[in-house]
Amino acid sequence: MSNAKPVLVSAVKPTGDLHIGNYFGAMRQFVELTKEGKYQCFIFVADYHALNTMQDAEEMRRRTRELVMAYIAIGLDPKEVVFFKQSDVPAHTELCWIFDTITTMPYLMRAHAFKDAEAKNKEISVGTFNYPLLMAADILLYDAKIVPVGQDQKQHIEYARDTAEKFNRTFKSEVFALPEPYIMPDVAIVPGTDGQKMSKSYGNVIPLFASREELEKCVMGIVTDSSGDRPENVYQIHRLVRSADELDPLYEEHRGKYKVLKELLIEDLDRYLAPMRAKYEELKNNSGIVEEILAKGKTAARTMSEAKMEQVRKAIGTA
Repeated sequence: MSNAKPVLVSAVKPTGDLHIGNYFGAMRQFVELTKEGKYQCFIFVADYHALNTMQDAEEMRRRTRELVMAYIAIGLDPKEVVFFKQSDVPAHTELCWIFDTITTMPYLMRAHAFKDAEAKNKEISVGTFNYPLLMAADILLYDAKIVPVGQDQKQHIEYARDTAEKFNRTFKSEVFALPEPYIMPDVAIVPGTDGQKMSKSYGNVIPLFASREELEKCVMGIVTDSSGDRPENVYQIHRLVRSADELDPLYEEHRGKYKVLKELLIEDLDRYLAPMRAKYEELKNNSGIVEEILAKGKTAARTMSEAKMEQVRKAIGTA
């Protein structure tokens, strides 16, 4: 990959089972963005960030592996993307500590995650409090030009920009470039089987790599309103895989026939998800592929991050 391309950096925490809401909501658009060929892409599994909520070694290993397999299965190309684990690159935590030394507590107390935890009277870990600075290190290590985020995550990029500016000003250097947020267009809010936003915490999800039998169970469990001719929850999920032009006549033809419409949705979802499910199963049965991808990514990420850390150490006087 050419260094002339602007750098895109993104991270995903290995903290949950993936469902079609994750895929249609953001994963699909994100993978398409990496295929455009405009960017040098660094994507990592944010396992150190995940430690704030997950403290089980076996679960961490399993979910990390599943996350890598999932992104490859939906089309992320490891030949075009540097895909690695945050914990495999020591520079992330080293740079975070350096940022700690120039950051005040009142500044970090403005972070949304901290204020949310405080409002709920939660006991707040140092990791949760310090989360924005580790994220700033994640972004600034690679001279990221853009960082794909949802509208609600723009503050993370503001923290990274502020930190870059403060470092450059404090140490009279131009070590860090200022990243820009890339707000992904067409990020959908996917309804769950009960009509609320699809979320594991609501128990209303359709797993991304569900078997045909699981799909049938989930779809047949979609909540319907018997007062209307068209089951809106079924229709809104159906719209993820077929256009309104195709669906509207179909739903008109089967007005009030909820079971028939659910069966049609099962067929269409299964047809759409089957290739990804097959790729995921193939990766599951070939354990060496994930390790190979992460080892290659580790080497590339360490090379680039260490070059940046040499500049940092010179600027602060430790080298």
